[in-house]
Amino acid sequence: MFHTPDRVAHGKACLCALLLSFVVSSGDVSAQLPLTGSLSLESALKLAQTRSSLLIAQDSAATASREMAASAGQLPDPTLKLGINNLPVTSSDRLSLSRDFMTMRSIGVMQEFTRSDKRAARSVRFESEAQVAYATQNVTIAILRRETAMAWLERYYNERMREVLIQQRDEAKLQIEAADTAYRTGKGSQADVFAARSSVAQIEDRIAQADRQVLSANTKLARWIGEAATQPLDRLPAMDKSGVELTQLDTVVAHHPQITVLKRQEDVALADVAIAQTNKQADWSAELMFSQRGSAFSNMISINVSVPLQWDQKNRQDRELAAKLAMVEQARAQTEEMTREHAAEIRGMVIEWQSNRERLTRHDTSLIPLANERTRAALAAYRGGAGSLTMVLDARRGEIDASLERLRLAMDTARLWAQLNYLNPEGHGDVPVAATVRSTP
Repeated sequence: MFHTPDRVAHGKACLCALLLSFVVSSGDVSAQLPLTGSLSLESALKLAQTRSSLLIAQDSAATASREMAASAGQLPDPTLKLGINNLPVTSSDRLSLSRDFMTMRSIGVMQEFTRSDKRAARSVRFESEAQVAYATQNVTIAILRRETAMAWLERYYNERMREVLIQQRDEAKLQIEAADTAYRTGKGSQADVFAARSSVAQIEDRIAQADRQVLSANTKLARWIGEAATQPLDRLPAMDKSGVELTQLDTVVAHHPQITVLKRQEDVALADVAIAQTNKQADWSAELMFSQRGSAFSNMISINVSVPLQWDQKNRQDRELAAKLAMVEQARAQTEEMTREHAAEIRGMVIEWQSNRERLTRHDTSLIPLANERTRAALAAYRGGAGSLTMVLDARRGEIDASLERLRLAMDTARLWAQLNYLNPEGHGDVPVAATVRSTP
């Protein structure tokens, strides 16, 4: 096909205008307008907490322990006793209930009087178990909020990366058209056409991979919020603060929900120690019995008191107490070790988050602007006839790659933010939405 110089120039101008529109539109690849009916991060967190069955189970466990605490504070139930004593089995009085003066039909009540301090110690022990259940519930809340936030953010950034790849594919299709036009006008080679088509095929493969990553992230999100995961996502929340300051690290770690669980378990161990101490003093039981004999004989009552003889406390009660004290030391050692582990982990995440923020700033102030300027310079050279279309499209690909790299870094930074911001079950309450996405990672 014959192309006049005017048509070629017109096509070049249109191509430059279209490429320039890509440059302008890619200045902020993550900018998103709020969507009607979109799913915000805070809404996802509330929904995840509302539909969690594990929280209901842990609340039931706490209720059960509370009920047991009330029950443990009461005296044991009295025991009703019925019996026949001294029934003859030989002679003419065999199996008679009335002819032998020793035969008695008895009814009695026995009550064990558990010491009040022992009952109180047992009640405290069950109350401590209830506190463990509540602390474990807080761990669950913190985990589901953190995992929901990470799934939400992962889907958000993967969708943005998919958009960048689609934009890159459209740019590569322009390269096919440009290469084909250059080949037909004798200004390019057929190898350039095949190279452009190969580039599109490779980008299509990357888009398919991005689709899989978006689907995977959405599956993770659906695990926590169900069908609501099909909704489009709202804008990013403000993530300019990590929620943890290194100057307050000790306080943050002390209130870490997993540390709180270990402390409540330590309280349970201390309650077991208190019970073991009360066990060194025996409880006693009292019994009142009424015995009826034959009509020719008088009826009788009996009163009995029983007390266990703790004749070997050294090998029984003392060893039980020693075992419970050892369990307290075990709980304290575990708490101390877990505190050190979480302190190091949180410190590392804060340092990495701060470093990533600096890298994001470098991308925004240096790497991406330089990539934009390179594309504009290549466009200017192409318009003036001093550059080639390949140079323009190569510069454009570099700009897109820089945007993709920033999104990957931003996603890693957002994951760290979620881990730090939702260390505790309460998080930060309502999550404020940033005015612009560019001001957030």
